[in-house]
Amino acid sequence: MPFPSDYLIYHKQIITKKNPQLLKNNQKRKEKDLHLALPPRPRHLIRTERASAFTSGSITVEAAMAVPIFFLAAVCMMYLLEIMAVQTAVRSGLHLAGRNLAQELYAVPIMQPASLETDVVTAIGADRLERSIIVGGAGGLHLEESNVSVLTGVGYLVATYEIQLPVPLFRVSGIPCREEIKIKRWCGYVRTGLGNTAEETVYVTETGLVYHKDYHCTYLDLSISPASQLEVTDMRNNYGGRYYPCERCRPPSGGKIVYITDHGDRYHGELGCSGLKRTVYAVPLSEAAGKGVCSKCGR
Repeated sequence: MPFPSDYLIYHKQIITKKNPQLLKNNQKRKEKDLHLALPPRPRHLIRTERASAFTSGSITVEAAMAVPIFFLAAVCMMYLLEIMAVQTAVRSGLHLAGRNLAQELYAVPIMQPASLETDVVTAIGADRLERSIIVGGAGGLHLEESNVSVLTGVGYLVATYEIQLPVPLFRVSGIPCREEIKIKRWCGYVRTGLGNTAEETVYVTETGLVYHKDYHCTYLDLSISPASQLEVTDMRNNYGGRYYPCERCRPPSGGKIVYITDHGDRYHGELGCSGLKRTVYAVPLSEAAGKGVCSKCGR
């Protein structure tokens, strides 16, 4: 006799073979029991699925709006760099033209605006100006405001022009620009090869009667020291001479502080007095003709 388990398996096989519909019903019942055994699906999960679809649509719209804005920003950056390049080119052209003008003013102290404009355009390049964003190209560069003083030789080169941004979507008016530099008439130069370059350099003062070979000679360096005005009348300089009041600053009488030097013969009431300043010039020895050599540094 078979065991109960074997009997159930055997009996189930018989039912399956004899009644297939019963097997199908059993299968549906199992699926239904499994569905009932699962917990109910939360509602917020269903809402989340709907929200995700909406979010993906909003991302698409934002991307469609961000791409044109990005390209517009890139174009604006490119034109900003172009404006800076144009301004640099115009200023460089003014410097080159001003250098040539300074040489011409040495002979004839009169400026010709047409010639100056031609020099500026040539220095920048006519093709560069025609391809630039300057309105009118090379013809849009104006230098009518430039001027040079005949008396002082100081001039101002002024270039005015207008920049037009080629933006098709927006009508942008022209941007006026102005570049200005200051020049001075050239006073000449020393050509290489003229004179003796190996000639000794000496140092002289405006009112001195001797020349000095050492720039740090004590006669050139003013050793300023303070002193009481009551005591300065009894003091002596390095030459043994007395000190007298300066005729330029006219120090007032009294017991105030005055300033003296080791080699001078005047006392001063102010440090800013011109008598305490000494202008020293470095000149070739041949230009110091008529002056004697310093007894201290010229030995």
